[in-house]
Amino acid sequence: MTEPSEQERLRQLEERINAAKQRKEPKPHQEEHYSQAQLAWRMVIELVAGLGIGFGMGYGLDVLFGTLPIFMVLFTMLGLAAGVKTMLRSAQEIQDKKLAQEAGNKTLQTRGTDEGA
Repeated sequence: MTEPSEQERLRQLEERINAAKQRKEPKPHQEEHYSQAQLAWRMVIELVAGLGIGFGMGYGLDVLFGTLPIFMVLFTMLGLAAGVKTMLRSAQEIQDKKLAQEAGNKTLQTRGTDEGA
């Protein structure tokens, strides 16, 4: 038979294995889907807002100065550029968050293997 200390060590090992399995359970697919959809809508709204603000400012200047729609075209293009820049900044923020989360997971995995040694 096995000694009591070996049985205790085996029980502790089983508990650690079960805890590790619970940590690694994947998220339900629906949660991930809605998360990605929210991020996509955020980026679309940022782009459309940039276009709308640029268009509104250009149209307002054209009406104010009584000019051809030169300001409207110019500010719409500037609004498009601002919207794209904001979208790219949001994408970079999301990527940084995901990389930090992955680095945190790797750190936890490394600690778990170090503690087992």
